[in-house]
Amino acid sequence: MNRSQEPIPVLLASRVRTDEKRIMAALERRGVAYRYADSRTLWGLLGRGENAPTVVLNREIGQARAQYAATLLEQQGHQVINSARAVEVCGDKWRTSVTLEQAGLPTPRTALALTPEAALDAFEHIGYPAVVKPLTGSWGRLVTKVPDRETAETVMEYVSALPSPASHIVYVQQLVAKPDRDIRVIVIGGVPLGAVYRRSDHWRTNVARGATTQACPLTDDISKLAAAAADAVGAEIAGVDLIEDADGRLTVLEVNHGVEFSGFQAVLGQDLHVADRIADHLIARLQSCSKSL
Repeated sequence: MNRSQEPIPVLLASRVRTDEKRIMAALERRGVAYRYADSRTLWGLLGRGENAPTVVLNREIGQARAQYAATLLEQQGHQVINSARAVEVCGDKWRTSVTLEQAGLPTPRTALALTPEAALDAFEHIGYPAVVKPLTGSWGRLVTKVPDRETAETVMEYVSALPSPASHIVYVQQLVAKPDRDIRVIVIGGVPLGAVYRRSDHWRTNVARGATTQACPLTDDISKLAAAAADAVGAEIAGVDLIEDADGRLTVLEVNHGVEFSGFQAVLGQDLHVADRIADHLIARLQSCSKSL
C-alpha cells in the first residue's frame, strides 16, 4: 500500500475462526474496507516498512507468533492491538502476576522457583493445596493441583526430567478456595462490556475443559477490577479472569490478550455484540492513526 493512500485496518490471524468471521462481518456492516493477513506468510525487514502505517488487529492464536508479529509490525510503524508489551505480559503468567501486584491489584499468592528443588521450598511457603502452572499456555492445559508435600515431590521429580531448561522454572500459586465458578469479563478500550460465570464440577473452570457459561451481573466491583487489570497489562482488548474467595472477595487470576468470545456472546445474546464493539474500537484507532499521518 502506497503511503499516500488512506490506511485500512488489517486483521492478522493464521486461523479464521467464528470470532474472526464475526469481526470481519462487523466491519463490513459499517462499510469499512479491511485486509486479512495470514500470519504464517508474514515477514519484514528491520526498520520502517514500505506500507503506510495502519492499525493491525492481532488475532494470531499462537503465543510466540503473536508476540513476534506485534514486535515486527510495531517497529515498522504500525499500531498493533494488542501491543507487543501486552501480548508479552499476558502470555507469561509470572509477568502477569508481577504486573498485577505492582499495580496494587489483588491476585493469589504466587512464587517463582528457578529449579524444581527450590520449588519444594516455595510450596511450603505458599501452603497446600497449591497449583503449578506452565509459564505460557492456555485452556487450563498442564495446570496441576498439588494437595500435599508428597504430591509436590512427585510432580517436581517429573518436572526435573523434562528436557527444556525453561520447563524447570516453576510457577507456584495458591489454590484459592472458591465456588464452582470463575468470572470472565471482556474489556475493550478500557470499558468492561459484560461478565459471565464459567461453572464446572472440576476445580479448573475452563470452557475448553467442559465448563458451562452463564450470565453474571456486571457489578461495580467486577467492572472496576477488570478495567484496572486490563489497564495494568496494557491490553486494549482483554479477557479478564476473576475468582471469588470463600468470603466473596474478588481476585484477578489472569488477563488474556487474544480473548475468544463465542461462548460469551452466546450467553449475552442480543444484549451485547462483542464483534461490533471490537470493530468500533478498531475504527476509532484507525481514525487516530489517519490524523497522525
